[in-house]
Amino acid sequence: MVTTIEDLPADVLARALRRLDARSLAAASCATAGLRALAADPETWRALCLAEWPSLAGQTRLLAALPPRRLFADAFPFPSADAVGGGEEGGGRLPRELVSAVDVYCGGTPLLSRVVETPASSSWFLGSPFRVEAVERKTKPAPAVAVPSPAELELSWVVVDPARGRAVNVSSRRAVAVDRHWYTGETLVRFAVVLGGSKFEATVACSEGAGHVISEVSLAVEDADGAAVSGQGTLRLLTAAMEGPRRGGGSEPEEAKRRYEEFVRRKKGRKESKARREALVDLCCSAASAVVVLTFLAAVALR
Repeated sequence: MVTTIEDLPADVLARALRRLDARSLAAASCATAGLRALAADPETWRALCLAEWPSLAGQTRLLAALPPRRLFADAFPFPSADAVGGGEEGGGRLPRELVSAVDVYCGGTPLLSRVVETPASSSWFLGSPFRVEAVERKTKPAPAVAVPSPAELELSWVVVDPARGRAVNVSSRRAVAVDRHWYTGETLVRFAVVLGGSKFEATVACSEGAGHVISEVSLAVEDADGAAVSGQGTLRLLTAAMEGPRRGGGSEPEEAKRRYEEFVRRKKGRKESKARREALVDLCCSAASAVVVLTFLAAVALR
C-alpha cells in the first residue's frame, strides 16, 4: 500500500503549510487538489502575512478589508514600473484613505513596526507635497530602537487602499543608498522604487550617540525634475501601481537599485542641462544689454 502526503491528517498538513514561504506554498498548491484546498485556507495566508509584516498584528479592520491572500499577492512582489502611468485609474476615483504598514528589519529580525492611517480626501492633502512619517523626528520611538549597522537595514512599506481592497509595496526592501545628512550628521538609509517616472523614496534616519538609533522613518515622492509630487499626483501613481502587474524574482532589489541610480543620473543630467541653458540666456541678456549701452553712448558721443 502506497502512502502519500495526503494521508496525513488535515490539521498536520495545514500546520506544515503554514511554515512554508509564499513561493513554496504556491508550488505545493499545484501538486494536488487536496493541497490546493489547504493552501487556499485564509488562516494559512494570514499567518504568512503576519510573519512577513509584523505591523499587521492586531489590524483586524485592515485584514477584513483586504483578504490575506490578496494582500500577499499585491504587496510581496515588486510593482512593474513599466506598466504604471500618471493617469487616474478606476473610473477617475482616487483613494480617500491610505494605510501604511511599515516594517524595519536588520538581518531578518524586525526592529520596528508601525501602521499609519492617512486621510487623503482633503484639499490640503491633495494640493500639498506628499509625505508620510511612520516615525516623526519630534516623537522618537520609546524605547529607542538601536540599529547594529544602518547599511544592513531592510524596509517594507506597504500602502493599502482599504476601500478598494488593494495594496502595493513601495520599498526596494534593501537599501539603494546610504549617506550622511550634511547638517545633522545622521546616517540616511534610502529605499526607493521608480513608478510612472516618479521616485518613491523611504528614508530611515539613524542618529549617532551610543550606537545608531532610528530617529525618523518617512516616505516622499518626487518627479523626474526633483520636484515634490502632490498628494493628488501620488494617489494617481499609487492607484495605477495597485492595479498594474507585479514582478517577482530574487533580482528585483538589484533592479530597483539600478532604476534608482538611473533616475538620479537622469535628474542630474537635466539639472546640468537647465543650468547651461540658463547660463546661455544670461549671457545673451548681458550681451544685449551691453549692445544697448554701447549704442546709447555712441549716439550721445556723435551729437
